Amino acid sequence: MSTTNNPVLDAQNISVVFGGLVAVNDVSFTIPEGSIVSLIGPNGAGKTTFFNVLTGLYQPTSGDVIFDGEYITGRAPHKIASGGLARTFQNIRLFGMMTAQENVMVAMHSKMSAGVWSTTFRTKKQKREEAEAKEFAQELLDFVGIGKTTHEYARNLSYGDQRRLEVARALALRPKVVLLDEPTAGMNPNESAAFVEFVRRLRSERGVSVLLIEHDMSVVMQVSERITVLDQGQKIAEGTPSEIKNNPRVIEAYLGKSGSEASQNVN
Repeated sequence: MSTTNNPVLDAQNISVVFGGLVAVNDVSFTIPEGSIVSLIGPNGAGKTTFFNVLTGLYQPTSGDVIFDGEYITGRAPHKIASGGLARTFQNIRLFGMMTAQENVMVAMHSKMSAGVWSTTFRTKKQKREEAEAKEFAQELLDFVGIGKTTHEYARNLSYGDQRRLEVARALALRPKVVLLDEPTAGMNPNESAAFVEFVRRLRSERGVSVLLIEHDMSVVMQVSERITVLDQGQKIAEGTPSEIKNNPRVIEAYLGKSGSEASQNVN
């Protein structure tokens, strides 16, 4: 899928102040429709705070977020998610005593129309919706590569499979944009390489735009079409992987190494 110049998400002049601490300082950022972009920076750079503003967990001190042509600043997180902006978390947040299938189906609740009456009395409409939800859940589990775990409790899955289950649950919202927070954390190099291919499939086969917060620079450089760099709450660079890799300010702020050594690290 080729990208367009139309932003599906546009964050305009976002600032977040906690007490006297400026966590994010006048950051503007766009996600073109059909793109794969990354947000990087050292610990404490403001990445997660910015992520939380996009998804409604934090309200910006100033600035606006526009998603799919609508202002969503101040909107509740669950409404933003059901509107098509889904996310995963750095710390996995699955329901451990639910099966993989049930974890995915929970996310579909906002998309289902059967009310309390239908659910209580198991009407034909409710049964049909439940059957369709199970079928879609299985489709998503198959897509992320854990189709055989349908009836296994989430807490019993391997770490990598739990990560994939989180993505499946996000996809259950049928999103236009998926925000992935440190998706390869804890993965070995082979798993990370497989994840790069998975993200590409996510965009090409599911038609979603992808935003990554990621520390693994190899993953970032391989999968991203555009990269934005934050440092101490400010945007210090934005460009293609090649431009970012060779940006002296990025090398100094993010990698803290000499130019040649840093460039080798991100190749």
